[in-house]
Amino acid sequence: MRTINPADLQPNEFYRFMIGTIGPRPIAFASTIGASGAVNLSPFSFFNIFGYNPATLVFAPSRNRHGHKKHTLLNLEEVGEVVINIVNYAMVEQMSLASAEFEQGINEFDKAGFTAISSDRVRPPRVAESPAAFECVVKQIIHTGDGPGAGSLVICEVVMGHFHDTIFDAKGAIDPNQLDLIGRMGADWYCRAHGDALFEVARPQVGIGVDQLPADIRNSAILSGNDLGKLGSFQAFPTAEEIKAYRESGALTELVDEARNGCQYLPDLLHVRAKRLLIENKVKEALLTLLATQG
Repeated sequence: MRTINPADLQPNEFYRFMIGTIGPRPIAFASTIGASGAVNLSPFSFFNIFGYNPATLVFAPSRNRHGHKKHTLLNLEEVGEVVINIVNYAMVEQMSLASAEFEQGINEFDKAGFTAISSDRVRPPRVAESPAAFECVVKQIIHTGDGPGAGSLVICEVVMGHFHDTIFDAKGAIDPNQLDLIGRMGADWYCRAHGDALFEVARPQVGIGVDQLPADIRNSAILSGNDLGKLGSFQAFPTAEEIKAYRESGALTELVDEARNGCQYLPDLLHVRAKRLLIENKVKEALLTLLATQG
């Protein structure tokens, strides 16, 4: 384990450890406008939802390597409005181009080839190609420093949202596969929330807890931490009658015979079977399998 005190490194050195391990980070593709009417479009991966009543988003434009404020922040200090456009895979290369340090006053919509369309409630335009966009008013800007890399936390209230029809499923819910989001990683790396990268985890509930599982299950060399988490989320242990009925049902006969005739260790076979059942989200059956030889 490498332990590092941020004070022992230059800020930009510790920054690399942070962005390499804190992610994937969603991207706020922020369109702003200055008092002169000049439009700016820039992406920021220090970004997230902060609350929903009222609908609140936050992002942080850090100062550049010279300690100067980003054009986005300068615009926000003049006109406290912003559109936070969401970035998907189809627009990642154009988004990256827009992040280059163009001179102030240069319109990144034009440089990156995006289509600017008028917003309903705020002055900055929004990106037509974005699958979703949030028109926001700035409620507060909190500066955390003055030097290179210092951040300014921009707290925004959403006053209007826009969502492409193509990102909804037949039931009217947002389909993550259709949305095809990207996330920022460290260095030049990104990730894509699509296909096999997507998975579901059941909503948490107060269950029996990993601490209540028998020691041989908690310390299993076969079951993973994720497996134990599923088991610990189950609301109650099977009853003694249920365990006995499962043991006598013949569901485990094949494994018992394999252990007896193949000189294999029965608990290992049970743990392997339980792991397969957990992959299928058959948690109670996995528990019955694991507990079949208990007592």
